[in-house]
Amino acid sequence: MRPARALIDLQALRHNYRLAREVSGAKALAVIKADAYGHGAVRCAQALAGEADGFAVACIEEALQLRAASIAAPILLLEGFFEADELALIEQHNLWCVVHSLWQLEAIERAALRTPLTVWLKLDSGMHRVGLHPDDYQAAYRRLLASGKVAKIVLMSHFARADELDCPRSVEQLALFEQARQGLVAEVSLRNSPAVLGWPQVPSDWVRPGIMLYGATPFEQAQALAAQLKPVMSLESTVISVRELPAGEPVGYGARFMTERPTRVGVVAMGYADGYPRHAPSGTPVLIDGQPSRLIGRVSMDMLTVDLSELPAAGLGSRVELWGKTLLASDVAAHAGTIPYQLFCNLRRVPLLYSEG
Repeated sequence: MRPARALIDLQALRHNYRLAREVSGAKALAVIKADAYGHGAVRCAQALAGEADGFAVACIEEALQLRAASIAAPILLLEGFFEADELALIEQHNLWCVVHSLWQLEAIERAALRTPLTVWLKLDSGMHRVGLHPDDYQAAYRRLLASGKVAKIVLMSHFARADELDCPRSVEQLALFEQARQGLVAEVSLRNSPAVLGWPQVPSDWVRPGIMLYGATPFEQAQALAAQLKPVMSLESTVISVRELPAGEPVGYGARFMTERPTRVGVVAMGYADGYPRHAPSGTPVLIDGQPSRLIGRVSMDMLTVDLSELPAAGLGSRVELWGKTLLASDVAAHAGTIPYQLFCNLRRVPLLYSEG
């Protein structure tokens, strides 16, 4: 059996969720969209069942997968609905729904609902992606209440630059949100992972931890609370071939790496078809039997090559950690010119193996 695999530590997942609740003092929706950022939405939801205040997903397909797995907790649709006929399923499965556009509001007003909905009313406070214009926000709130189709409204927005701790944009967005919601009586949700960890002054009755659930920092620099996160995924494989090359030999496609000295090259069963970044350059760190080494040569579809020259005990069958508890995904992402979100979400083909730590 091919040795590439991703080990998922469910106890670490629970630790990170509890940290989000503890530091925020708020209720927390565990964001498990995109198959829990590649970690497996159903198993992650099951691991958090009984203590999570609810879950957040991108769309109704993701929510129905959780309901089919007997996840009974509240589930918020972060993108709301895409067609008005989804409202029947939202009502049937007792889902919570973001409203970010006037057409969604109008669809709710027209819908024949027997049970009123829980709506999270989204303001565009400066992200300029989705959300109601500030001039429409108060009227939308009143229309939802007047429709008789809504039992509860949570006021929400989303920060564009909360991962930049010295950037004033989050303060500006907060000020606009506070102005837009003036006089409205409702719970509030503003804080995503970077805001949970780095913006304690931002009010939130509900927080929405995403990347922090999976143990990766949203920040480029060290941050005290982020340092308390525990990585959930360890991506690993083994060395499947070893060869000795003299100086001046190319390694891999395109001869992007040339040996500068006699080099022991280890071939690892892991490639971009598994989700490892193709553009990770030579020098990207790996761990081989727990010892630091480096990627050499271009990543191919199913294999990559590593330097075994300084590790005489390493060879066939040696365990290779591509990222995990010691080699952080954020460090690998920085070398590859990407972010840990993308590393996790791009994972495919490798089996997910779950444990309790």
